[in-house]
Amino acid sequence: MKIAIVHEWLVTRAGSERVVEQMLDLFSAADLFSLVKFLTPEQEQFIRHKPVTTSFLQHLPFAQKHFRQYLPLMPIAIEQFDLSPYDLIISSNHAVAKGVVTRADQLHISYVHTPMRYAWDLQQDYAQRGMKGILTTAILHYLRLWDYATAQRVDHFVANSRFVARRIQKTYGRSATVIYPPVAIDRFRPAVQRDDFYLIMSRFVPYKRVDLVVEAFSRLGLPLVVIGAGGEAEKIRSIAQPNVQFLPPQSEEAIASYLSHCKAFVYAAAEDFGISLVEAQAAGAPVIAYGKGGATEVVIPGKTGILFPDQTVESLMNAVQEFEAGARFEPDLLRQNADRFSIDRFQREFGAFVEQKWTDFQRKDGIELIA
Repeated sequence: MKIAIVHEWLVTRAGSERVVEQMLDLFSAADLFSLVKFLTPEQEQFIRHKPVTTSFLQHLPFAQKHFRQYLPLMPIAIEQFDLSPYDLIISSNHAVAKGVVTRADQLHISYVHTPMRYAWDLQQDYAQRGMKGILTTAILHYLRLWDYATAQRVDHFVANSRFVARRIQKTYGRSATVIYPPVAIDRFRPAVQRDDFYLIMSRFVPYKRVDLVVEAFSRLGLPLVVIGAGGEAEKIRSIAQPNVQFLPPQSEEAIASYLSHCKAFVYAAAEDFGISLVEAQAAGAPVIAYGKGGATEVVIPGKTGILFPDQTVESLMNAVQEFEAGARFEPDLLRQNADRFSIDRFQREFGAFVEQKWTDFQRKDGIELIA
């Protein structure tokens, strides 16, 4: 059996790339495809230094820094991959990877981190006035049509959470099996003594709502450490008071240390899964998070954290004040909950799923050939 693994872009080692890393561990002989690849020599380790087949986007001007600006060309680029030699195609999808073209005698399994956010959930965030706004609206409309049509090319969907499975059903009219992504929980150890600061780690983009967290803590006057960077940095810094400390993106070792020592981890986004929420619990940090999306699946209210009901400053402030009033969380229970999302569990569940679907596919194909 020849296997191809298709991912949108390889430019860092974030949550979706960690899933690809474990897929490559499971299927070490698989070939790897990606629209672009701009990895440092150190980052090449997570793809096992495999050669990567890239698309024409790799060679376009300014692609290394601004490849996302070529989003309208990505559907065309992903369809250009020649996957004809392969029996099994596994796509790792959060934008266009599931749109690869396959034949009826090939099995296509798509692990979906999220249906394309740009087109379905964040249209208003990208809305603009004038001709530029009209062009953006037209592009997003085209992307929605293409995204829905290509969902019908997939044989089996796997979702990284029940929340994403519901979005797949709503967006594509397709069912999905939930297999939570792998989290390297063994990297984290709770500190004996926790420090007196709250922590948030995030990209500074609108839907992450870092501004909401910073404003809430600026009003409360409680110490907050903010780790991250992004386009909204200037706006977020402008509303911060002196009790809020900003740090650039940190190394994995530094992140583990901050999570192990913080008083609690704070998050205000409606996340599809929320790997950082699991990492925090593995490090013994209770979670204060917006009670929508993946947070409802990885945080146990009252036992491993507090979920605030509304995505507002006031709702978050109430949750923090509840925490400050004396909420207590057992480190052993936090760690036990994080164990549900281990790498071993992902490899066992995803490996069994692929094996079963391949067996079913062969049996079905054999019956049809005999008939």
